[in-house]
Amino acid sequence: MRTSRAHKTMLMLGLDVVIAPVSLLLAFHLVGLEQFVGVMTPWLSVILFGTIAATSMLASLALGLHKVRLNSYDMACAGLSSLAALIIASVGAVLTGIIGVEVLPRLWIAMAAFHGGLSVGARALIRQILLAVYRRGDKRLRILIYGAGQTGQQLAAALKTDRSVETVGFVDDNPTLQSLNISGLRVHSPIKIKSLVEQKMVDRVILAMPSVSLPRQRQIARRLTEMGCQTRLLPSFADMVNLTSQSGEPRFDANAVLNRARLEDQIPQAAESYEGKVVMITGAGGSIGSELCRQIIDCQPRKLILVDHSEYALYAITKELTALNRKLKLVPILMSVTDRKGIERIMRAKKVQVVLHAAAYKHVPMVENNAIAGLWNNVFGTKITAEAARSVGVEKFILVSTDKAVRPSNVMGASKRLAELVIQDLATRGGDTRFSMVRFGNVLGSSGSIIPLFEEQISLGGPVTVTHPEVTRYFMTIPEASRLVLLAASFTRGGDVFVLDMGKPVRIAQVARQMIEAAGYSVRDCDNKDGDIEIRYIGLRPGEKLHEELLIGQDMLTTPHPKILRAREGKLSEIEVASALNDLRLAIEAGDDEAAREAAFKWSMPREPFKIESTAQLIS
Repeated sequence: MRTSRAHKTMLMLGLDVVIAPVSLLLAFHLVGLEQFVGVMTPWLSVILFGTIAATSMLASLALGLHKVRLNSYDMACAGLSSLAALIIASVGAVLTGIIGVEVLPRLWIAMAAFHGGLSVGARALIRQILLAVYRRGDKRLRILIYGAGQTGQQLAAALKTDRSVETVGFVDDNPTLQSLNISGLRVHSPIKIKSLVEQKMVDRVILAMPSVSLPRQRQIARRLTEMGCQTRLLPSFADMVNLTSQSGEPRFDANAVLNRARLEDQIPQAAESYEGKVVMITGAGGSIGSELCRQIIDCQPRKLILVDHSEYALYAITKELTALNRKLKLVPILMSVTDRKGIERIMRAKKVQVVLHAAAYKHVPMVENNAIAGLWNNVFGTKITAEAARSVGVEKFILVSTDKAVRPSNVMGASKRLAELVIQDLATRGGDTRFSMVRFGNVLGSSGSIIPLFEEQISLGGPVTVTHPEVTRYFMTIPEASRLVLLAASFTRGGDVFVLDMGKPVRIAQVARQMIEAAGYSVRDCDNKDGDIEIRYIGLRPGEKLHEELLIGQDMLTTPHPKILRAREGKLSEIEVASALNDLRLAIEAGDDEAAREAAFKWSMPREPFKIESTAQLIS
């Protein structure tokens, strides 16, 4: 049966009342009781001991000692007990002076010492007895604290009041702390962890080292996990309440990768190409497609058709756009771009005027391992969508392409180059639809981008994996890429390839180093063996190049806009395009992965010199 809080309070108050006269009696015996036999009459003894007991009760009430929970009794409460002892002793000294009894000062000093000791000791004893009773038969979580510093000590003190947890000791790397006893617990060397876990039946190790770098903490955690220990990382208590700036990890500014000024503000808007139009965006839920959606709503289209085969991605972008502009009419379509009848039916029913085709499988290793799916989606999905646009009389069709389409070395790049050739072929056939393409490099923050990958690896303590020390890539921001796609519609006259001047390519190894250092860590290498995070080179993946290109050729001419380039590149004839698609279709229908790869690379490699023209003709 549980005791009520009021009963516990009365019991503690009664304890204080009893301790005071007992302490006085012990002080009399210590000083010498025979000195007071003739002086202290029974009546004076009653007055003195009664006053001491009453004073003890009043002091306990005034200081709130009777309300202090036993499992919360700490050094501050022990100080209150000492203060109460001094008050009681002072009242006793004053009282004996008033009634004319000569008492040596050391009596009251001894009485105060006894009272303070008994008050603290009695509470500690009762607490231990109650804990033993409560814990009897209960299975407690046995923990070992790694780190005997301030945070570790605070954790140990806090856990003393928890009936379900038992702290069995500390572990610390600091040799000066090892073999010491802190908070009643022994500090051990880390080399003894395995034996400690076995001997003391440790259930969990808590890493209480917030001043140590996060990668180092996670390295220790991995080592402990390999030993079979459950491990938890504990931030400092100050960090928990945001008193320091160490909480969380600083996020890397992806724009630092560019090594150039951002260009989206320098790329002119093309609102007139979309204002009042019905615009369809395929791959609307992807990283590029979703940014196209965000930017195009500022152009005030009449209606926005969102096409994606991912239910969640389509739901997420529709919800976001609805919050941004509740007046804009959105039509989410859950559909694959390879659905010929469905795509054409939607375009015709919704009277689509502009198509931005961003739907594609873009992850190089994934497409490399799933060549047939990648080629079917990227090549035939583009063909189906573009032919549907031409069939229903869409005004403009813009293909979002990639620098990997230039002299492709992987299936993804080959699939995008074939998609470009399909668009170039359609552009030569006449009709009301004007086709164009936009080609750019790696987009920061897109799905599969190195930035989120490196951030995840850094958060786990490394290593950060880079394919090759010399690998380079062109980078641009999602807003830059999206603005360039939108601008293509206003520049195009048919069959054009637009690119953005992205400056010099960036070394991926340098990006990895920048991100590690920006997160507050150091790179561990031959020159710095005590660094936090290692950059590990894992070799080029299948189909990867050391360096990417933007154009099929060497010369680049500027247009009236200094950052926009326009290229007229060599293309296949209508018969060659038909042959390429036939070869590819036969391989896909047969499920012949190697034949599909062979056909893709055979027809996607450049066959004739390219030609670059200025856009001056377009806007003059």
